Parts: sequence; structure tokens; C-alpha cells
Amino acid sequence: MKAMIAAAAAAAAMMASGAAMAGNPATDVVAMVKADGGDCLVCHAVDHKVVGPAWNDVSARYNGEIKAGKTTEAKIEDQLVEKITKGGKGNWNAVTGGMSMVPHPAKPTQAQLHDIVKLIMQLKK
Repeated sequence: MKAMIAAAAAAAAMMASGAAMAGNPATDVVAMVKADGGDCLVCHAVDHKVVGPAWNDVSARYNGEIKAGKTTEAKIEDQLVEKITKGGKGNWNAVTGGMSMVPHPAKPTQAQLHDIVKLIMQLKK
């Protein structure tokens, strides 16, 4: 437990100082979520469905839309941050069985959510 707290504290210090993360989006996003106090890992994982979709699948879907010219990275980032903040339903029914994403209006912060979404989007570029 002490090692986990130390790792989270180190990741938080790195983020606060603007230092680069490990360079592996999968490892970095998990460390960032833990350091930011989010409960994302209750429903999501990088490489497999928990309750919500795997972040690899989220990245693949939305990067596919960007590559197809349907949207931009900035629009997807804003859309996903809004979905996390306000909650939602309908975009992943085949994966979630119709479960809604609960809103997360306070934690992580909006700035932290933008950083988290950017890392998620790097998973399957």
C-alpha cells in the first residue's frame, strides 16, 4: 500500500512540475487517474471492458472518426471531457448493455480530464 501511495505521489509531482510521464500512454493514463483521485478504474481498464468500454476501444473508435475526417482531435477531446463530467448513455450500448456513465462533475478537474483524455486518445493512434 505504501508503494502505491508513493507511486501516485511521484506521478502527481511529475504532473504538477510539468515533467514528462513514462512515455507509455497505457501506463501513464492509469498513473494519472490514480494520482488525480478519479474513480475511472472502477468502470474502465486500458485493454478490456469492465463496466464501460476499454480505453483502447474508445481511442480506436474516436481516432477512426478523426482519420475519416468526421471530426477533429479538439472536438473529440471536448466531447469526451463533457461526457465524463455530465455522464451519458447511448454511445456504447453494445458494450455496456445500456448502462449509463455516471457524471463526474468535480474530480478529476476539467484540466486533469483533458490530460487524461489526451492520453486515452494516444492509445490507438
